[in-house]
Amino acid sequence: MAGLLSFGAATLLANTSSRIASSKQTIIPKKLKIGDTIGLAAPGFAVDDEKLIQIVIFLEQSGFKVFQTGRIGQHGYFSNTDQQRANDINELFANTAVDAILCVRGGYGCTRILDLLDYHVIKNNPKIILGFSDITALLQAILTKTGLIGFHGPVGTTLENKYAQSCIETLIMNTQAAVLIKPVSLEGTTYEQNTEYERYTIYPGVAKGKIVGGSLTLICALIGTPYEIDFTDAIVCLEDVEEKPYRIDRMLTQLLATKTFKNAAGIAFGVCAGCDQIKSDRNFTLKEVIENRIKGMELPSAYGLSFGHVPDNCTLPIGALASFDAQTLEITIEEAVVV
Repeated sequence: MAGLLSFGAATLLANTSSRIASSKQTIIPKKLKIGDTIGLAAPGFAVDDEKLIQIVIFLEQSGFKVFQTGRIGQHGYFSNTDQQRANDINELFANTAVDAILCVRGGYGCTRILDLLDYHVIKNNPKIILGFSDITALLQAILTKTGLIGFHGPVGTTLENKYAQSCIETLIMNTQAAVLIKPVSLEGTTYEQNTEYERYTIYPGVAKGKIVGGSLTLICALIGTPYEIDFTDAIVCLEDVEEKPYRIDRMLTQLLATKTFKNAAGIAFGVCAGCDQIKSDRNFTLKEVIENRIKGMELPSAYGLSFGHVPDNCTLPIGALASFDAQTLEITIEEAVVV
Protein backbone atom coordinates (compact mmCIF):
# COMPACT_ATOMS: atom_id res chain seq x y z
CA MET A 1 0.00 0.00 0.00
CA ALA A 2 1.22 3.51 -0.71
CA GLY A 3 1.96 4.50 2.88
CA LEU A 4 2.21 0.88 3.82
CA LEU A 5 5.64 0.63 2.26
CA SER A 6 7.15 3.19 4.64
CA PHE A 7 8.12 1.08 7.64
CA GLY A 8 7.81 3.00 10.86
CA ALA A 9 6.30 2.32 14.30
CA ALA A 10 6.98 -1.40 14.64
CA THR A 11 10.56 -2.65 14.78
CA LEU A 12 11.96 -5.83 13.28
CA LEU A 13 14.30 -7.73 15.54
CA ALA A 14 15.27 -11.06 14.00
CA ASN A 15 14.63 -13.62 11.24
CA THR A 16 13.26 -17.11 11.33
CA SER A 17 11.26 -19.50 9.15
CA SER A 18 10.31 -21.95 11.86
CA ARG A 19 6.76 -22.56 13.00
CA ILE A 20 6.02 -22.83 16.70
CA ALA A 21 3.25 -25.26 17.60
CA SER A 22 0.75 -24.52 20.35
CA SER A 23 -1.74 -26.95 21.85
CA LYS A 24 -3.29 -26.96 18.36
CA GLN A 25 -0.89 -26.86 15.43
CA THR A 26 -0.60 -23.27 14.30
CA ILE A 27 -1.26 -22.64 10.61
CA ILE A 28 0.60 -19.66 9.17
CA PRO A 29 -0.56 -18.02 5.92
CA LYS A 30 1.74 -16.83 3.16
CA LYS A 31 2.83 -13.20 3.20
CA LEU A 32 1.19 -10.49 1.12
CA LYS A 33 3.19 -9.06 -1.78
CA ILE A 34 2.71 -6.11 -4.09
CA GLY A 35 0.81 -7.44 -7.11
CA ASP A 36 -1.15 -10.00 -5.07
CA THR A 37 -4.92 -10.24 -5.22
CA ILE A 38 -6.93 -9.10 -2.20
CA GLY A 39 -10.46 -10.42 -1.90
CA LEU A 40 -13.00 -8.09 -0.28
CA ALA A 41 -15.64 -9.40 2.11
CA ALA A 42 -18.41 -7.79 4.16
CA PRO A 43 -19.31 -10.55 6.66
CA GLY A 44 -21.42 -8.20 8.78
CA PHE A 45 -22.91 -4.78 8.09
CA ALA A 46 -23.39 -3.34 4.63
CA VAL A 47 -20.96 -0.76 3.27
CA ASP A 48 -21.83 2.27 1.18
CA ASP A 49 -21.12 1.85 -2.53
CA GLU A 50 -19.01 5.00 -2.53
CA LYS A 51 -16.84 3.73 0.33
CA LEU A 52 -16.44 0.37 -1.38
CA ILE A 53 -15.24 2.11 -4.54
CA GLN A 54 -12.79 4.16 -2.47
CA ILE A 55 -11.38 0.98 -0.90
CA VAL A 56 -10.88 -0.60 -4.34
CA ILE A 57 -9.16 2.53 -5.67
CA PHE A 58 -6.87 2.76 -2.64
CA LEU A 59 -5.79 -0.89 -2.92
CA GLU A 60 -5.24 -0.71 -6.67
CA GLN A 61 -3.22 2.49 -6.37
CA SER A 62 -1.15 0.72 -3.72
CA GLY A 63 -0.21 -1.99 -6.22
CA PHE A 64 -2.71 -4.76 -5.49
CA LYS A 65 -5.35 -6.49 -7.58
CA VAL A 66 -8.85 -6.59 -6.07
CA PHE A 67 -11.42 -9.37 -6.31
CA GLN A 68 -15.08 -9.37 -5.30
CA THR A 69 -17.63 -12.15 -5.59
CA GLY A 70 -20.47 -9.71 -6.20
CA ARG A 71 -22.22 -10.55 -2.93
CA ILE A 72 -21.49 -7.28 -1.14
CA GLY A 73 -24.79 -5.44 -1.25
CA GLN A 74 -27.63 -4.48 1.09
CA HIS A 75 -29.92 -6.77 3.07
CA GLY A 76 -31.44 -4.74 5.88
CA TYR A 77 -28.44 -3.67 7.92
CA PHE A 78 -26.39 -6.62 6.63
CA SER A 79 -24.45 -6.76 3.38
CA ASN A 80 -26.37 -9.89 2.35
CA THR A 81 -28.19 -12.87 3.86
CA ASP A 82 -26.38 -15.01 6.43
CA GLN A 83 -25.85 -17.81 3.92
CA GLN A 84 -24.56 -15.50 1.21
CA ARG A 85 -22.15 -13.75 3.58
CA ALA A 86 -20.85 -17.15 4.69
CA ASN A 87 -20.60 -18.26 1.06
CA ASP A 88 -18.48 -15.18 0.40
CA ILE A 89 -15.94 -16.13 3.07
CA ASN A 90 -15.91 -19.78 1.95
CA GLU A 91 -15.42 -18.84 -1.70
CA LEU A 92 -12.65 -16.34 -0.98
CA PHE A 93 -10.72 -18.99 0.95
CA ALA A 94 -11.32 -21.65 -1.72
CA ASN A 95 -10.34 -19.38 -4.62
CA THR A 96 -6.64 -20.01 -5.27
CA ALA A 97 -6.38 -16.75 -7.20
CA VAL A 98 -7.12 -14.79 -4.01
CA ASP A 99 -4.03 -14.23 -1.85
CA ALA A 100 -5.56 -12.44 1.15
CA ILE A 101 -8.96 -11.42 2.49
CA LEU A 102 -9.77 -7.92 3.70
CA CYS A 103 -13.01 -7.33 5.57
CA VAL A 104 -14.32 -3.98 4.40
CA ARG A 105 -16.11 -3.09 7.66
CA GLY A 106 -17.36 -4.48 10.96
CA GLY A 107 -20.64 -3.60 12.63
CA TYR A 108 -22.61 -6.76 13.40
CA GLY A 109 -23.29 -10.07 11.73
CA CYS A 110 -20.25 -12.34 12.03
CA THR A 111 -21.66 -14.38 14.92
CA ARG A 112 -24.65 -15.26 12.72
CA ILE A 113 -22.51 -16.98 10.08
CA LEU A 114 -19.99 -18.93 12.17
CA ASP A 115 -21.95 -22.19 11.92
CA LEU A 116 -22.21 -21.75 8.13
CA LEU A 117 -18.49 -21.52 7.44
CA ASP A 118 -16.61 -24.42 5.83
CA TYR A 119 -13.70 -24.79 8.23
CA HIS A 120 -12.31 -27.70 6.22
CA VAL A 121 -11.95 -25.40 3.19
CA ILE A 122 -10.46 -22.66 5.34
CA LYS A 123 -7.92 -24.99 6.96
CA ASN A 124 -6.82 -26.39 3.62
CA ASN A 125 -6.53 -23.00 1.94
CA PRO A 126 -4.86 -20.82 4.57
CA LYS A 127 -4.48 -17.14 3.76
CA ILE A 128 -4.37 -13.78 5.50
CA ILE A 129 -7.69 -12.47 6.78
CA LEU A 130 -7.71 -8.96 8.23
CA GLY A 131 -10.27 -6.95 10.21
CA PHE A 132 -11.40 -5.89 13.69
CA SER A 133 -14.51 -5.00 15.71
CA ASP A 134 -17.21 -7.52 14.70
CA ILE A 135 -14.52 -9.42 12.77
CA THR A 136 -13.20 -10.51 16.21
CA ALA A 137 -15.76 -13.32 16.17
CA LEU A 138 -14.66 -14.47 12.72
CA LEU A 139 -10.94 -14.47 13.59
CA GLN A 140 -11.46 -16.32 16.85
CA ALA A 141 -13.79 -18.93 15.33
CA ILE A 142 -11.32 -19.65 12.53
CA LEU A 143 -8.47 -19.95 15.03
CA THR A 144 -10.50 -22.27 17.28
CA LYS A 145 -11.62 -24.54 14.45
CA THR A 146 -8.50 -24.57 12.26
CA GLY A 147 -5.48 -23.11 14.07
CA LEU A 148 -5.06 -20.46 11.35
CA ILE A 149 -3.55 -17.20 12.57
CA GLY A 150 -5.78 -14.26 11.64
CA PHE A 151 -5.05 -10.55 11.88
CA HIS A 152 -6.89 -8.12 14.14
CA GLY A 153 -6.32 -4.82 12.40
CA PRO A 154 -7.88 -2.19 10.15
CA VAL A 155 -10.86 -2.92 7.93
CA GLY A 156 -11.12 -1.49 4.44
CA THR A 157 -12.77 1.73 5.59
CA THR A 158 -9.97 2.48 8.11
CA LEU A 159 -6.84 1.72 6.09
CA GLU A 160 -5.63 5.25 5.43
CA ASN A 161 -3.52 5.79 8.56
CA LYS A 162 0.28 5.74 8.41
CA TYR A 163 0.83 3.97 11.74
CA ALA A 164 -1.76 1.33 10.88
CA GLN A 165 -0.19 0.85 7.46
CA SER A 166 3.32 0.45 8.87
CA CYS A 167 2.10 -2.23 11.27
CA ILE A 168 0.32 -4.10 8.48
CA GLU A 169 3.42 -4.03 6.33
CA THR A 170 5.65 -5.23 9.13
CA LEU A 171 3.47 -8.16 10.12
CA ILE A 172 1.93 -9.46 6.90
CA MET A 173 4.37 -8.35 4.18
CA ASN A 174 7.54 -9.59 5.90
CA THR A 175 8.51 -12.96 7.35
CA GLN A 176 10.64 -11.71 10.24
CA ALA A 177 9.95 -13.40 13.55
CA ALA A 178 10.43 -11.00 16.46
CA VAL A 179 8.40 -7.84 15.85
CA LEU A 180 8.18 -5.14 18.51
CA ILE A 181 4.90 -3.22 18.53
CA LYS A 182 5.08 0.09 20.40
CA PRO A 183 2.19 2.44 21.17
CA VAL A 184 2.08 5.44 18.84
CA SER A 185 3.21 8.77 20.29
CA LEU A 186 0.35 10.99 21.45
CA GLU A 187 2.52 14.02 22.16
CA GLY A 188 1.10 17.14 20.61
CA THR A 189 -2.08 15.44 19.41
CA THR A 190 -5.70 16.08 20.37
CA TYR A 191 -5.67 12.73 22.18
CA GLU A 192 -2.93 13.65 24.66
CA GLN A 193 -5.38 14.92 27.32
CA ASN A 194 -8.19 12.48 26.49
CA THR A 195 -8.75 10.13 29.45
CA GLU A 196 -9.73 7.29 27.11
CA TYR A 197 -6.19 7.39 25.67
CA GLU A 198 -4.42 7.52 29.05
CA ARG A 199 -1.71 4.88 29.35
CA TYR A 200 -1.21 3.14 32.66
CA THR A 201 -0.01 -0.09 34.17
CA ILE A 202 -2.72 -1.97 36.04
CA TYR A 203 -0.42 -4.67 37.39
CA PRO A 204 3.31 -4.88 36.57
CA GLY A 205 5.13 -7.74 34.95
CA VAL A 206 5.89 -9.46 31.66
CA ALA A 207 3.55 -12.07 30.20
CA LYS A 208 4.18 -14.59 27.45
CA GLY A 209 1.56 -16.55 25.55
CA LYS A 210 -0.59 -16.66 22.46
CA ILE A 211 -2.55 -13.54 21.51
CA VAL A 212 -6.33 -13.77 21.68
CA GLY A 213 -9.13 -11.24 21.87
CA GLY A 214 -10.29 -8.07 20.20
CA SER A 215 -13.67 -6.47 20.78
CA LEU A 216 -14.81 -7.04 24.38
CA THR A 217 -18.44 -7.18 23.23
CA LEU A 218 -17.73 -9.92 20.70
CA ILE A 219 -15.54 -11.88 23.10
CA CYS A 220 -18.45 -11.98 25.54
CA ALA A 221 -20.86 -12.89 22.73
CA LEU A 222 -18.81 -16.06 22.11
CA ILE A 223 -19.09 -17.28 25.71
CA GLY A 224 -21.16 -20.45 25.91
CA THR A 225 -20.78 -21.16 22.18
CA PRO A 226 -18.49 -23.67 20.42
CA TYR A 227 -16.26 -20.70 19.62
CA GLU A 228 -15.68 -19.52 23.19
CA ILE A 229 -12.08 -18.43 23.68
CA ASP A 230 -9.78 -20.50 25.88
CA PHE A 231 -7.85 -17.78 27.74
CA THR A 232 -5.46 -20.21 29.45
CA ASP A 233 -1.87 -18.89 29.27
CA ALA A 234 -2.93 -16.30 26.69
CA ILE A 235 -2.28 -12.58 26.30
CA VAL A 236 -5.82 -11.27 26.18
CA CYS A 237 -6.21 -8.10 24.10
CA LEU A 238 -9.36 -6.09 24.83
CA GLU A 239 -10.97 -2.94 23.42
CA ASP A 240 -14.41 -1.55 22.75
CA VAL A 241 -16.23 1.55 21.57
CA GLU A 242 -19.15 3.65 22.84
CA GLU A 243 -19.87 1.44 25.87
CA LYS A 244 -20.53 3.21 29.18
CA PRO A 245 -18.32 2.19 32.14
CA TYR A 246 -21.12 0.13 33.72
CA ARG A 247 -21.37 -1.93 30.52
CA ILE A 248 -17.59 -2.46 30.47
CA ASP A 249 -17.94 -3.49 34.14
CA ARG A 250 -20.62 -6.02 33.25
CA MET A 251 -18.63 -7.57 30.43
CA LEU A 252 -15.41 -7.82 32.45
CA THR A 253 -17.40 -9.37 35.29
CA GLN A 254 -18.78 -11.92 32.84
CA LEU A 255 -15.25 -12.77 31.70
CA LEU A 256 -14.13 -13.20 35.30
CA ALA A 257 -16.93 -15.75 35.77
CA THR A 258 -15.71 -17.96 32.92
CA LYS A 259 -13.58 -21.05 33.53
CA THR A 260 -10.38 -19.84 31.89
CA PHE A 261 -10.13 -16.02 32.02
CA LYS A 262 -8.40 -16.05 35.42
CA ASN A 263 -5.82 -18.41 33.92
CA ALA A 264 -4.68 -15.87 31.32
CA ALA A 265 -1.02 -14.88 31.12
CA GLY A 266 -1.72 -11.16 30.83
CA ILE A 267 -4.31 -8.54 29.89
CA ALA A 268 -3.55 -5.83 27.31
CA PHE A 269 -6.18 -3.16 26.78
CA GLY A 270 -6.26 -1.03 23.69
CA VAL A 271 -8.23 2.21 23.66
CA CYS A 272 -11.89 2.06 24.66
CA ALA A 273 -12.99 5.05 22.61
CA GLY A 274 -16.15 6.79 23.75
CA CYS A 275 -16.34 4.66 26.89
CA ASP A 276 -15.40 7.10 29.68
CA GLN A 277 -17.58 9.53 31.60
CA ILE A 278 -16.99 12.42 33.97
CA LYS A 279 -16.54 11.29 37.56
CA SER A 280 -19.43 11.92 39.96
CA ASP A 281 -20.74 10.39 43.17
CA ARG A 282 -23.20 8.41 41.05
CA ASN A 283 -20.78 6.67 38.73
CA PHE A 284 -17.28 5.31 38.18
CA THR A 285 -14.82 6.28 35.49
CA LEU A 286 -13.59 3.83 32.87
CA LYS A 287 -10.20 3.62 34.62
CA GLU A 288 -11.81 2.88 37.99
CA VAL A 289 -13.88 0.08 36.49
CA ILE A 290 -10.95 -1.52 34.68
CA GLU A 291 -8.63 -1.36 37.68
CA ASN A 292 -11.35 -2.69 40.00
CA ARG A 293 -12.08 -5.69 37.78
CA ILE A 294 -8.55 -6.52 36.56
CA LYS A 295 -6.01 -5.53 39.21
CA GLY A 296 -7.06 -8.27 41.61
CA MET A 297 -6.15 -10.92 39.02
CA GLU A 298 -2.50 -10.04 39.74
CA LEU A 299 -1.51 -10.64 36.13
CA PRO A 300 0.64 -8.35 33.98
CA SER A 301 -1.90 -5.88 32.67
CA ALA A 302 -2.06 -2.37 31.24
CA TYR A 303 -4.36 0.01 29.42
CA GLY A 304 -3.79 2.26 26.40
CA LEU A 305 -2.10 0.24 23.67
CA SER A 306 -2.59 1.51 20.12
CA PHE A 307 -5.36 -0.73 18.86
CA GLY A 308 -9.12 -0.64 18.68
CA HIS A 309 -11.66 1.82 17.29
CA VAL A 310 -9.03 4.51 16.90
CA PRO A 311 -7.16 5.88 13.86
CA ASP A 312 -3.82 4.44 15.07
CA ASN A 313 -4.95 0.81 15.04
CA CYS A 314 -2.03 -1.61 14.99
CA THR A 315 -2.41 -5.16 13.69
CA LEU A 316 -2.27 -8.08 16.12
CA PRO A 317 -1.80 -11.67 14.93
CA ILE A 318 -4.51 -13.70 16.69
CA GLY A 319 -3.11 -17.05 17.80
CA ALA A 320 0.56 -16.07 17.59
CA LEU A 321 3.08 -16.45 20.41
CA ALA A 322 4.02 -13.09 21.94
CA SER A 323 5.30 -11.38 25.07
CA PHE A 324 3.74 -8.33 26.71
CA ASP A 325 5.46 -5.84 28.99
CA ALA A 326 2.87 -4.15 31.22
CA GLN A 327 5.29 -1.36 32.20
CA THR A 328 6.24 -0.25 28.68
CA LEU A 329 2.95 -1.33 27.02
CA GLU A 330 4.94 -3.10 24.32
CA ILE A 331 4.04 -6.37 22.63
CA THR A 332 6.73 -8.47 20.96
CA ILE A 333 5.56 -11.04 18.44
CA GLU A 334 7.87 -13.98 19.11
CA GLU A 335 7.31 -16.02 15.93
CA ALA A 336 6.88 -15.53 12.22
CA VAL A 337 3.19 -15.06 11.41
CA VAL A 338 3.50 -15.27 7.63
CA VAL A 339 5.74 -17.40 5.42
